[in-house]
Amino acid sequence: MKTRYIDLIEQTFYFPTEEFRTEDGELQFHNIDLMSIIEEHGTPLKFNYLPKITENIKKAKKWFGDAFKKLDYKADYNYCYCTKSSHFKFVFDEALKNNIHIETSSAFDIDIVKSLKKEGKLTDKNYVICNGFKRDEYIDGIAGLINDGHKNCIPVLDNYEELPLLYEKIKKKFKVGIRIASEEEPKFEFYTSRLGIGYKDIVSFYKREIYENKKVELKMLHFFINTGIKDTAYYWNELSKCLKVYIDLKKICPTLDSLNIGGGFPIKNSLAFEFDYQYMVEEIITQIKTTCDAAFVQVPHIFTEFGSFTVGESGGMLYEVLYQKKQNDRENWNMIDSSFITTLPDSWAISKRFVLLPINRWNDRYERVLLGGLTCDSDDYYNSEQHINGIYLPVYNPQKPLYLGFFNTGAYQESIGGYGGLQHCLIPQPKHILIDKDKEGNVITTVYREKQNQTEFLNILGYDK
Repeated sequence: MKTRYIDLIEQTFYFPTEEFRTEDGELQFHNIDLMSIIEEHGTPLKFNYLPKITENIKKAKKWFGDAFKKLDYKADYNYCYCTKSSHFKFVFDEALKNNIHIETSSAFDIDIVKSLKKEGKLTDKNYVICNGFKRDEYIDGIAGLINDGHKNCIPVLDNYEELPLLYEKIKKKFKVGIRIASEEEPKFEFYTSRLGIGYKDIVSFYKREIYENKKVELKMLHFFINTGIKDTAYYWNELSKCLKVYIDLKKICPTLDSLNIGGGFPIKNSLAFEFDYQYMVEEIITQIKTTCDAAFVQVPHIFTEFGSFTVGESGGMLYEVLYQKKQNDRENWNMIDSSFITTLPDSWAISKRFVLLPINRWNDRYERVLLGGLTCDSDDYYNSEQHINGIYLPVYNPQKPLYLGFFNTGAYQESIGGYGGLQHCLIPQPKHILIDKDKEGNVITTVYREKQNQTEFLNILGYDK
C-alpha cells in the first residue's frame, strides 16, 4: 500500500517537473538543495532565484520569435517588464541583461528609470511605456524624460485630460499611446474597466485631439485584459474588438504602428498547472495578422508587458512547522513560524494559491492538515491547494522537524505586504536571500536583508527616538 507523501505526489501529478525533483526524501528546486539553504539561513526565509527571471524572458521571446517566423509576421516584438510586479533593483539588474524594455505605472517608477539610466542599464533606445492614471508628479517625470531626449518614452493615455497636461509640460514633439477600456468578464461587479478610453470613443478622440496636432504622434494602441491571457471566448472577443479599433485608427493615422497586448501570462500555481504558451502566442499573432491582411493594413509591432510572468516564478518562502494543534476530530492545524498575512498577503487578500510542497520527509506517511500563521487573526491561514480542497503533508512528528516551501511568490507580495514596514501583530519580515548560479552551475547565496528587528518597528512607531 502506497502511503508515503512521494507516492501521493507521483500518482497525482507528472513528477518530477522541470523545477522540482527529490533526492533522499528532500526537495530539490532547480537542482538546489533547499535543506542546505535552510541549515545555513534558518526559517522563515524569503528567497529569489535570479536565473528564473532570465529563463522566462528568453522563453517568451522564443515563443513570439517562432510564431513570427511560422506565420511570416513582418514586424518587431518588444518585451517589456511591468515594474509594479516587483521594484527591487536585483530584479531589474537581472531582467535588463536580456535586451528588454520597461513599463511604468506611477511617478516613482520614473525615478527608478533615471537611476538605471545613470548606471547605463537603460538607454534612450529602451522603450519606457508609461501606463496608469497620471497626476502632476507622474506627468512631470514623463515630461522630464522626453525633454531630456528619451524619444522612446511613450505615455499611454488613460483619459482625455492627460493629453493637454502632457502637451503643456513637454517642449518637443512626442509620441503617445491610447489605452482601450476593455469590458470585464461577466462575473465582474462592473462592466467596463476604469482604465483607458472606451472602444467607441477612441477614433473620435484621435480625430478631435491628435489628428491635426503637429506636436503629438499616435504610436501605440494598448489592449489589456484584467484577468490575463487565457484561451476563452471572452478573451478572443475582446481581442477582436481591439483589432477593429486598430484597423479603423490605422486607416486614418499612418504613425500608428504598434499594438501593446498588455500582460497577463499566467504562472504555475500548482503541480497540475497546464497552459500552452506557444499555442496562445501563435493564435494571438494569427488573429492579428488575419485581421490586418483582410483590411489591407500593415501588421503592427507587438509589445507585451509581462510582470508576474517575469518575476513571479523566481520567488519563494520557506517555513518550519512549529506545532500541531488538534482542534477537533477532523481539523489538524500545522502552525508555521511566520504569518501568511504578512509574508504571502495575496493568499489572504484574494485567495491566491501558490505551489506548496514540503522540503523534507517525502518518504514519510502523509495526512490532511490546515496551515495557520502566528498572528491572532482568524484569517491568517492557508487551507487548500488549487487542484484539491485540502492540504496533504507528511505526518507531524515533534521529533522530526517539517519544513515547507511556497513557490512562485515573487510578484506583488512585498509591495502589498509592506516590505520592511509595519506588519500585522508586529510579526517581523523574514530574512531575505538571493540565489544565483555561476558559469559552472555552482549555487551562490547572498543575504539581501536580515530579519526585521524590534528596533526598526519601534522607530517606525515613534518609540525610543
